[in-house]
Parts: sequence; structure tokens; C-alpha cells
Amino acid sequence: MPLRKWIKSANHAIEGILHAAKTQRHMRYHLYAAIIILIVSLMLGIDWSEFAVLIILSIVVLSVEMLNTALELTTDVLFPEYDQRAKEIKDIAAGAVLICALGAVVIGYIILFERLKNFFYSGLEVAKHTGSDIAVVALIIVLILVVIIKAFYGKGTPLKGGMPSGHAAVSFSIWIAVTLISESFMPSLLVLVMAILIAQSRVNVGAHKPLEVLAGAMLGITVTFLLFKIFS
Repeated sequence: MPLRKWIKSANHAIEGILHAAKTQRHMRYHLYAAIIILIVSLMLGIDWSEFAVLIILSIVVLSVEMLNTALELTTDVLFPEYDQRAKEIKDIAAGAVLICALGAVVIGYIILFERLKNFFYSGLEVAKHTGSDIAVVALIIVLILVVIIKAFYGKGTPLKGGMPSGHAAVSFSIWIAVTLISESFMPSLLVLVMAILIAQSRVNVGAHKPLEVLAGAMLGITVTFLLFKIFS
């Protein structure tokens, strides 16, 4: 597939995610929950296998919620007037989301309860992690926050326009991560220049306003810096 077509397809897919986040409050709740799970997992220091299980559960719940949204929209098109069959379709789809969500809660409880109990009994001691682990989690959280904020403002397309700039958020998040991991001037400088060029390019091509780029940069810097300070 040519790069241009792939970018266009990706843009449509992300547009669907933003539409779901904008119109479905439960989708936003699931995104908030995903952020909380990531942070709690870092705090408790769970191993990567259990962390992967929690991530997979979050992905499943988010995906089923989006399928439920798509099915609701399809049903509204097929049944413009009230129809008992339409109600049953929506109820069944909502039930599927509920089953996934409850299952995720149960499994999350099994994985996290003992660690949460020990966490509070031991005096709220936060687990420490390697820089690469924190960088990955920070990048995921930044991306989720970009989706939430873009959905809140409801302007622009996923890969072009809107508040904040996702490109700037990601590139400056990487800059902070490289700086704190390497603790070396030259790598930090090179990645900073790359981040600035990416941010500037978004303004030059008319994809973003300077304020949107600045907001994205500050989002990436703040989230990544705070996570490194807390967990490194």
C-alpha cells in the first residue's frame, strides 16, 4: 500500500477513535481507566507478564466499546423510527461491553489487590523502574491524553490540526526520555533539534497553529518528566 494511502487510512481509523471518544462518555471513561491502570502498574511494580495482561484487557474493552458505538450508529441508520429489534440489538451490544468490562475488573482485581494492600501497608513506597520502561508508558499515556484532548476540543483531523499537536507531544516526550535516560548532552541536543523541526513543520504546512504545537510540546514534556521523576 502506498504511504499516502496508508496515512489516509490511518487518519480515518484515528478519526473513528476520536469520534467515539467525543460522543461516548463510556469510551472516555475507559481511556481514563487505561491511564490509571498504567500509572498504578508502575507504582506497584508488577511484572511484565501481568502488565501485558492488563494492557490487553484495556485494548479489548476499548475495542468492544468502539464496536458497540459503530453498531449503534448502524442500527440508527437501518431503523430511523423506534423498533423493538433496534432496541434489542443495542441492548445485546451494550451487554457485550458490560461483560468485557466486568471481566477486566475481575482480572484486574486478581492481579492488583494483594499488591495494592501491601502498597498501603508498607507505607506507600513507589516502585522504581528502568528508563526504557518509563519511556514506553509515558509515550502511551501521552497518546491517550492527545486523543482525549482532541476529542474534547473537537477540531481538526487526527493527523492534521486540532488541539494539541500529537506530533509535537510525541516528539518532545521522546526528547525528555532520551535526555533523562542518556544523561548526555549530544543525544539530548540531537533529539531536541528533531523535535523542534517536527513541531515547526506542523506549523509550516498549515497543519497546526503555533499554540497547538506549543500545547502538544508542553503535554509531552510535562507527562514524561513527571513520570521519570516519580518512578526512576
